[in-house]
Order: sequence, then C-alpha cells, then structure tokens
Amino acid sequence: MKLYITDPSPYARKCRIVLRERGLIDGCEEIRVDPYASDPALVTANPVAQVPSLVTDEGTVINDSPLICAWLDARGRSGSHLIPAGDSQWPVRSLEALADAGLEMGVKWVLEKRRPEAERSPTWIARWQTGLGRVLDQLEAQGLRADPLDLGVITTGVLVSWLDFRHPEYDWKNGRPSLEILQSDLEARPSFAATTPR
Repeated sequence: MKLYITDPSPYARKCRIVLRERGLIDGCEEIRVDPYASDPALVTANPVAQVPSLVTDEGTVINDSPLICAWLDARGRSGSHLIPAGDSQWPVRSLEALADAGLEMGVKWVLEKRRPEAERSPTWIARWQTGLGRVLDQLEAQGLRADPLDLGVITTGVLVSWLDFRHPEYDWKNGRPSLEILQSDLEARPSFAATTPR
C-alpha cells in the first residue's frame, strides 16, 4: 500500500494512527508530498491534490480519511476494530463526523489566516471559531475516554492536538477538562507519539 500524506495534516494523521493501531504499518509506504505543488504522484491518485490518499496493493485508489480509515480497519491484522460492527458503528461514526466537522472549521480558519491581512474576513473567522467552539463543547459533554479506543475517539484526539499545533493562540482547554485528559492519554499511545504533527 501507499499512503500519500503531509505531516501537518490531521486527516492524514487519523489514517496513520489507524495503520499503527491495526498492525498494518509494515505493509504501507507513507509518502510525503506537497499538495500545493500538485505533486504528480498525488494528482494521479487524487485529482484535487488533497491528502490523505491511499493506493492499495491492487491499485485501487481510496480518498477521504473516513473511507481510508474504514478500509484499513476492515483489514486490520492486530488490535481491536476501531469501527464496531452492526448498529454499534453509528455512534462511533457520528462522533468521527462531529470531530471532522471541528477540523473543517479549523482548516478554514488556517486558510483565512494565510491570506494577506487586508483580505481576511473577520466575519468568517468568527463564524468558524464559533462553530469550532460548539463542536468542542459537544465533545466535552460526552466525557470521552481513551479506552476503549475507536475511530471517533481517535478523531477527537487528533482534533484537539491539531488545534495546539495550528492555533496555539486558541484556548480550547478552558472549561473542557475531559478533552484535556483525553488528549493527554491518547498522546501517550505509541500510534499518536509516532505521528505528532510537525
């Protein structure tokens, strides 16, 4: 397998964590690319030049982190499934989608900060910060724990650690002690330690 990544991408980090938690990392080459340079290998796999992008040993291309993570989880060689079977999967997938929505707000905020200052929109920044805050409040209310580990918990941990990385000025920890404990517990896991954004 080949997984096209960038180290800072939270979406790629999700997949990299699943690779490690499910015992698949030895059979996967993680290829670092520059999406903004439209790396030819990445564009071949993903025409919109976004990471992550997975190419299986059979040549099948899978894009979008929820799909990649589900595919990897279904083929895991060790550890427990990160997406439960049957109806038990829906709370986990709903949690993953909620944390992904928080990431989407944070990524939009990053892109806005990269624009020339005169072109930035305070209105949109405020909207994305407000949406992100609501996501974090909902996640906090769930009292999540690092064990048992599932894809929703992983995505939540990726979100809060990515906020420290990309938005260090944003005090997401204030009033959210459960998320702070969750982050500390998750970042102690080898799969998280090996994929820390830089």
